[in-house]
Amino acid sequence: MTTLPAAPDAFHVFDTTLRDGAQQEGLQLSVTDKLKIARHLDELGVGFIEGGWPGANPNDTAFFAAAAAGQLALKNAKLVAFGATRRVGAKAADDPQVQALLDAATEVICIVAKSHDEHVFRALHTTLEENLAMVADTVSHLVASGRRVFVDCEHFFDGYRANPEYALEVVRTAAEAGAEVVVLCDTNGGMLPTWMGDIVSAAAQIGVDLGIHCHNDTGCAVANTLAAVEAGVMHVQGTMNGHGERTGNANLITVVANLQLKFGWALVPPAALADATRISHAIAGVTNVPMNNRQPYVGASAFAHKAGLHASAIKVDANLYQHIDPKLVGNDMRMLVSDMAGRANIQIKGSELGYDLSNRELAATITEKVKAREMDGYSYESADASFELLLREELGIMEDFFDVLSWRVLTGHEVKPEGDSEAMVKVWAKGITQNLVGEGHGPLNALDVALRSALNVAYPQVETFELTDYKVRILDQGHGTDAIVRTLIDMTDGERTWTTVGVGTNVIEASWEALHDGYRWGLTHAGDRVSA
Repeated sequence: MTTLPAAPDAFHVFDTTLRDGAQQEGLQLSVTDKLKIARHLDELGVGFIEGGWPGANPNDTAFFAAAAAGQLALKNAKLVAFGATRRVGAKAADDPQVQALLDAATEVICIVAKSHDEHVFRALHTTLEENLAMVADTVSHLVASGRRVFVDCEHFFDGYRANPEYALEVVRTAAEAGAEVVVLCDTNGGMLPTWMGDIVSAAAQIGVDLGIHCHNDTGCAVANTLAAVEAGVMHVQGTMNGHGERTGNANLITVVANLQLKFGWALVPPAALADATRISHAIAGVTNVPMNNRQPYVGASAFAHKAGLHASAIKVDANLYQHIDPKLVGNDMRMLVSDMAGRANIQIKGSELGYDLSNRELAATITEKVKAREMDGYSYESADASFELLLREELGIMEDFFDVLSWRVLTGHEVKPEGDSEAMVKVWAKGITQNLVGEGHGPLNALDVALRSALNVAYPQVETFELTDYKVRILDQGHGTDAIVRTLIDMTDGERTWTTVGVGTNVIEASWEALHDGYRWGLTHAGDRVSA
């Protein structure tokens, strides 16, 4: 068995979501967004939060000003200002961008320095000696001004492979000038884990504390980070949910969870790690970038099980097909119901929803029904509400809240203020028949308005029901316009969200089934609402 390294006396978890992560295509963060994300990062227990580049970006300058004005009270992390070495031929003391770093009023400053000789020549248009002078002058000036200084050696690994002597000399120069940590950056993301050890070990001979900053262009950012840790770095950089330019940066939650749960290092409080799933999803909400369901540890599918063989084993011991207890990172095991399901899947899923399916014959009957309906185009793994309705029907406990006597919808090219579609729904509920017309933007909206109006007299609580998402998929695409259609509808009552599925020969028929079941599930659980 491989012996894992012991934790160093000091270890830095450094988040750069607000700076490097914000360079992701399509990601725009306001000052308010950055303040919210910083607070979530502090809850996670990271040691350092890189807030951006003051002086180079007005939004970042405003963020540091807001933080200095007391709008960001950090309990665990230290805020870091990011910038570059002084300009060619100037003095650090006279460089306005270096001064902007000091004006940001952070205890820690991280500067980027060129460590690849070709970048010195072709990007800075200067000599190798002048680049070293820029590093030494900037670091020493910031240290003399009372700041802790970290130095990011940009393109270090590519630079080392091209000219190892010069890349190491940049590290040495930064260390001798007073840098507390020198960070080795795989800026192009081209490294592989097996290449890491020798290069990191060579830099470690200089005697300065080392960090690692990896991009994910080979899909190895987390693996490369862990390989660098094994080689001796004591400072890891990454971003929440792997945000970043091109294919992103090392996902910091994955790195921290691996080091804490696999290496056994105490990097953040266990209670903070147990909040990782909530924090990851909360930050996704702020960035408006959808969560990757298959993200390790905190994704919705991280502990989701579909195969019947897995389910049978999990009934014996949940850890037989899980590498950790999901609760350690605030996640949950999920049992998926699909055509791959066995009886164990159905029994475990039923138990999750609060139903006793220990009767093997009943569980087998439900399993066969699920498989038959999946063959018809239904998908229950994304529609727990529809699956629960099916369970209740098979158990004989489904309440008939209402009966739809008829429905139809008309739509056309004429767009009026109230919409382009008109639906008529005739419903019987609590002994009263209602025949209502609804108008809306599109057939589904019109049907929703009509059904809600028809049910409102008998069940006023439907006024709290709201559609939040609507997905349509064409099945059997080779059939063209006569293909089967599957729809998924998300609804909420302000406290819970549920998903129902509908299948039909046309999109309106499928949408109506999902909508109809959405109201049935909502009414089934209306009594579960928590009073304000």
